[in-house]
Amino acid sequence: MRKEPVLLRRLLFLLLCLAVAVGLLWLAVAVLAGGGWTLWEALILLGIAGNLPWLAISAANGLIGLAILLLAKRPAAYVTPQLEAAAPPPPRGLTAIGVCIRNEDMAAVLPPLARLLDGLEAAGAGHRFVLWFLSDTQDPAHAAAEEAALAAFAASRAGRPIPVRWRRRADNTGFKAGNVMEFLDHHAGEAEFLLCLDADSEMTAEAVLRLVTAMEADPKLAILQQLIVGRPASAAFPRLFQFGMRAAMRAWATGQAWWQADEGPYWGHNALIRIAPFRAHCRLERLPDGSMILSHDQVEAVRLHAAGWKVRCLPEEEGSMEGNPPAMPEFLRRDQRWAAGNMQYFALLRLPGMTAMGRWQLLQAILLFFGAPLWLLVLLGATMNVLTGGAEGTPIGQTLLLLLLLQAAYVGSKLPGYAEVLLKPALAARYGGRAQFAKGAGLELLFTQLFEPVRVLNQAMFLLLLAFGVKAGWAPQNRADRGVSWADAARLLWLHTLVGLLVTVLAVSASVVAGLLMLPWTLSMVLSIPFCVVTSSPRLSAWLRERKLCATPEELAAG
Repeated sequence: MRKEPVLLRRLLFLLLCLAVAVGLLWLAVAVLAGGGWTLWEALILLGIAGNLPWLAISAANGLIGLAILLLAKRPAAYVTPQLEAAAPPPPRGLTAIGVCIRNEDMAAVLPPLARLLDGLEAAGAGHRFVLWFLSDTQDPAHAAAEEAALAAFAASRAGRPIPVRWRRRADNTGFKAGNVMEFLDHHAGEAEFLLCLDADSEMTAEAVLRLVTAMEADPKLAILQQLIVGRPASAAFPRLFQFGMRAAMRAWATGQAWWQADEGPYWGHNALIRIAPFRAHCRLERLPDGSMILSHDQVEAVRLHAAGWKVRCLPEEEGSMEGNPPAMPEFLRRDQRWAAGNMQYFALLRLPGMTAMGRWQLLQAILLFFGAPLWLLVLLGATMNVLTGGAEGTPIGQTLLLLLLLQAAYVGSKLPGYAEVLLKPALAARYGGRAQFAKGAGLELLFTQLFEPVRVLNQAMFLLLLAFGVKAGWAPQNRADRGVSWADAARLLWLHTLVGLLVTVLAVSASVVAGLLMLPWTLSMVLSIPFCVVTSSPRLSAWLRERKLCATPEELAAG
């Protein structure tokens, strides 16, 4: 494939986004204007229009990504040219591997790191790395257990090329961003690079060496962000979720890297950082209201853009993994923390000293969650429109088409990701073949249909509370597989269920057809409690594992 100038790429991306958005807007107007306009239809159109930027971005990234994945001989090298100039390992500079921990189960944290160190040493590169544990643990009992585990781990590797070190902060000022910066200021020593890992990160030596040698090939590259996929999961919820996310992110990240180029994203971990510019430009001050920035990673990337440094995404999934929340409650809790962090970007958009792409990066992060209240507006507006008779004369065929296209755009990068696997026999073989992959994709799409409306409703309710002063902090995460009791699910999701039942009853009482058209969304809410329980069920988890459904290539390769 021929490489186009970045400005031309961005123009083509913008035109594709506009084509998607205008097409959906035209169809929405045609549907809503069918029987004349009502106030509720105007609100529905407002909600749809407000979501069109994110829908168009998803679809355009996915389509461009699919084209590159199918046509380029080496897609990752096509969008990340530093790979072509990279020298073979071992690297020249010293890299600190920084693992951020806080109240973690060290028995789960240490084995992947041992495999990474073994791989680096086997590749003859061990003398260019040092492992650091950056602890923010405050609980004395956790701290004592952590200290004992780290001491035993260091003793087991005594005399080997890669030293094992750790330090624990007395307080966790600035959360993870403060943890990393304090390490860079006082402990990084002669290290030129930092490989930033979370407690649930897992990377191979080959992937790490690929990042380091690519970074050394370009002295203006400040962050090289590796694509991250889910670790093989035994529990049903993360297994289903990350099967689709993997397909979506491969297409999304490839398409986005094509047009963002040197002004790419940073996702906070499984990334290589050049320490000097990061330390110089990425100190995060408090917001005007005195709170700390929660979603730090994209702010750090934007500040590096503004300072003239490159931030690149390497859309290569090999060798870079993370854990996902083991059940729906943990997922929704993480989602709320991310939503709170991204909403803080409103206070940053007005600040001087950012590039146009930097502002767009922050705005895109806001759009990821800001659409949720607008989807709730669409649902409530549709319900009221039916109750007041405003839906009479609405064309059913066009309405169905609009709903299908909106749903396709909502999963805009997932469908191209699935298409890539089905169109590449060698890639499908890594998933057990096309038939096995198609079964997993079908299950995951059903999972998405049953989960996403609840997730969006939860985001909308949380953002409404956030607007009235409800704060979100940075709490330790539960990473263990566990079931969810019916009582716990009911306490978490009773309001979601009530909203679904109320909307369904009201819509059906006025029009059975309208009730059926809304059912794909309202049914998700009505079934949210059993869905939460079933997707955390050990029985369902075992059933999926035994049939190797939604299995990752890593799981199948391990047997």
